[in-house]
Amino acid sequence: MNLASGSTTKVSLVVSDLSGGGAVRAFLLAQVLKKLKYQVEVVGFQFGRELYAAPPDGIVVRSVPGNNYPQVLKSASQLLKKIDGDIIYAVKPKPTSFGLSLLKKLQTRRPVILDMDDWELSWHGGDDWNYHPSLQQLYRDLLKENGQLRHPDHALYVKWTEGLVARADAVTIDTQFLKNRFGGVYLPNGKDTDLFSPHPYNPDATRKQYGLSDYKVLMFPGAPRPHKGVEDVLVALDQLNDPTLRLVIIGGNPYDNYDDTLIERWGRWIIKLPKQPVEKMPEIVSAAHVVVVPQRDTLTAQAQFPLKLTDGMAMAKPILSTCVGDIPDILNHTGYLVAPNSPDQLAAKIQWIFQNFEEAIDRGLQARKRCVELYSVDAMATILSNVIATL
Repeated sequence: MNLASGSTTKVSLVVSDLSGGGAVRAFLLAQVLKKLKYQVEVVGFQFGRELYAAPPDGIVVRSVPGNNYPQVLKSASQLLKKIDGDIIYAVKPKPTSFGLSLLKKLQTRRPVILDMDDWELSWHGGDDWNYHPSLQQLYRDLLKENGQLRHPDHALYVKWTEGLVARADAVTIDTQFLKNRFGGVYLPNGKDTDLFSPHPYNPDATRKQYGLSDYKVLMFPGAPRPHKGVEDVLVALDQLNDPTLRLVIIGGNPYDNYDDTLIERWGRWIIKLPKQPVEKMPEIVSAAHVVVVPQRDTLTAQAQFPLKLTDGMAMAKPILSTCVGDIPDILNHTGYLVAPNSPDQLAAKIQWIFQNFEEAIDRGLQARKRCVELYSVDAMATILSNVIATL
């Protein structure tokens, strides 16, 4: 079988947790593979009650309930049977995705591609993280009902799985940080620029539809988390003290009560809209005057390609972001950059953008052009086709 030919070739995208953020990258990869005419199916554990994100139209998702050890072994057996693609594409180097994919490779000799869009250990301190328990702690972690080592994606297991990256037949990554650390082929965190297009929308009408007509809308179209710098924007809004400014957040953070903490302190600046399917997001982003992606300078942020950058770029919006990781190279002067962790600079730049809004609009149009050329699903498809051709 010619794996590079598509049409009759099936790809199984294996996700560690469909109720977690990895599902978003998996759905994007599924769109790219469908563009290449492959049959695509997303399979994975689901540790939460619902999917993290609704799949795009036409993407089949098959899940099994996620559990801790030892119950997860039964679930893993069920999931292995669902991984039936001619190509196995593991999303994230976790035991519940890449580990299972390597096991399926041993059984079937089917090639495995590994995709990395995060450095998973960065969430635990990176290279400084170690697990050196006392015997008593090891006993608790292994045998107690909620023991840490009973979670199938504990950092210790992830560290072991990262050591197996070379066992993949190909590796795709989305940042220079990950390339430097693991190698692989650069595959950006792109966007369907046909879906995310400003042309069908009237921003004034959309703002009226969502009750935003009275405001200059700064939009963060993702899930706020501490490393994403939303607090810095809110401190900047305190400094500006302009009653016409609002920060609009879409969907919020599904992991904890971080949103509530932000709203409790800065509620007068925040408008929170409900979680939306991907097909609805272009309309909502069209309501923004400025898209803000204020990443802080952390290990986690350095290893990420913020997907919300391409939300703003594809929709031709002025983008305000920070000099972290690949962000300056992604924007390449088509957006506005300040130093990370700098509310003062954010405040000054927000004020400048609205005072020079015609220039900001022009820069947004340049961002759209750059996104179509380098970060579209079509651009990703060309790269991924070449990766599959090497299998």
